[in-house]
Amino acid sequence: MMKMLRPLLLIHFFFHLHLRPSAAGPTPSSSNVNAAATDYIRASCHTTQYPDLCYTSLASYADSVQQNPARLARAAIGVSLSRASRLAIYVRNLTSRGDYGPDPRAGAALHDCFSVFGDAVEQMRGSLEQMRRLKGAGEELAFEMSNVQTWMSAALTNEETCTDGFEEVADGAVKADVCDRVVKVKEVTSNALSLVNSFVADSKVMVP
Repeated sequence: MMKMLRPLLLIHFFFHLHLRPSAAGPTPSSSNVNAAATDYIRASCHTTQYPDLCYTSLASYADSVQQNPARLARAAIGVSLSRASRLAIYVRNLTSRGDYGPDPRAGAALHDCFSVFGDAVEQMRGSLEQMRRLKGAGEELAFEMSNVQTWMSAALTNEETCTDGFEEVADGAVKADVCDRVVKVKEVTSNALSLVNSFVADSKVMVP
């Protein structure tokens, strides 16, 4: 059953916690802190499948992330959630065209894509909420993070299912448009999952 999606236009609000610079510009100490934070993000992104995309999509969160793997994973999930939500809305708006197009398989693929992206959005939203509420340590933290890993992995699978549904579609324009957009969302989701896994593997986890 298709789900009604709520646009998440304010998703970045929860992560943009940048320090306000003074009128004279950043002090040497704040510059050093920011440089260390951006270096940390760059180094962390080397563990992902798409390191350049990882860095460019997360560098603006350096002030709030600092050198905290939990905050970095949380920011990455937020980025993927925001992009998946926008794509779900885009696909929903295409479904009416697909319903009346020459290839009924295109319409079916669009409806299926909207449905599975709805599931992906809900799974990422659950992951983000879990990351915001991390309180445990030891086995409790392991359980909390296992949920996040499961949900983010399922979200990535749902995104892949969307593109699989277009394999038999002959409408080249719609197929190429949607699949190209989905690939970009899959890349940030893959990066987010990698950073979640790195956070879990880190023996010196810092829970904010």
